[in-house]
Amino acid sequence: MTYMRTILTGAALAALGTAAMAQDETKVIGVSIPAATHGWAGGMNFHAQAAVERLEEVYPQLDFVLSTASDPAQQVNDIEDMLATRDISALVVLPFESEPLTAPVQAVSEAGAWVTVVDRGLAVEGIDDLYVAGDNPGFGRVAGEYMAEKMPDGGNIVVLRGIPTTIDNERVEGFQAAIEGSGIEIIGMEHGNWNRDESFNVMQDFLSRHEQIDAVWASDDDMAVGVLAAIDAAGRDDVQFVLGGAGMKEMVKRVMDGDAMIPADVTYPPSMIATAIEMTAVGMTSTTPVSGTFTIGSVLITPENAEQFYYPDSPF
Repeated sequence: MTYMRTILTGAALAALGTAAMAQDETKVIGVSIPAATHGWAGGMNFHAQAAVERLEEVYPQLDFVLSTASDPAQQVNDIEDMLATRDISALVVLPFESEPLTAPVQAVSEAGAWVTVVDRGLAVEGIDDLYVAGDNPGFGRVAGEYMAEKMPDGGNIVVLRGIPTTIDNERVEGFQAAIEGSGIEIIGMEHGNWNRDESFNVMQDFLSRHEQIDAVWASDDDMAVGVLAAIDAAGRDDVQFVLGGAGMKEMVKRVMDGDAMIPADVTYPPSMIATAIEMTAVGMTSTTPVSGTFTIGSVLITPENAEQFYYPDSPF
């Protein structure tokens, strides 16, 4: 496990009163997230770290432990270690994958700790006390509605999907429902796994198999980067535009600048991890009810509102 922060120092405890009293009152919140393996995850790591640093000043009675994992096995070890050695009162977890993380998170819950799950659900329902996520059906629906409006006469498009998950299924189903009856035909659909290199290869294959592609729903900004590179490498001018998603700052800037190839984007903020950590902290320190599901809506980013979503200092 990589411990990125622990918040209370001896001096801070002394400032609160006697060391014994502070120790009795301190609660530990563990935060377990995937490492910054791609752009969205990099943004999530940035916002998680920022949230911990901010909340450690707001809640001196809380101790935060933030760990990042490069694969599901490491994340399982991180959570087991938090439970065994850090005596966590709460866990905020964005599962690397649903299946392998379900049992260790369930063990945390059975030990009496609060569980907040972010973005990707577990394989068994009812484990989490709080679920914080984006609106994945809405993410697909907003993208589909924009495509239908942008292509009033219909056309041929290709679709790049993310990693095979329930999230991806929800997005694609929302998109397909939104373009139904619009005259837009999906002539190819493959998984780019939210990875720009894999998406480059997928798009190369699409371009080799189809002489006319009017537009692309990349369904993620990292994948859109790979798609654009493949189109440039092939020298194709039939593709009118590429629609990604998530709000990567480079893409938002292109929208803001009126780039014809990136005319819009759809939000899916990595800062949702900060929302989850803060809501958990509130639950640990007050009687405010925070259990249930908190869904963050997806918004269409256009040249008219892009400046509101442009954060040049963010890594994503």
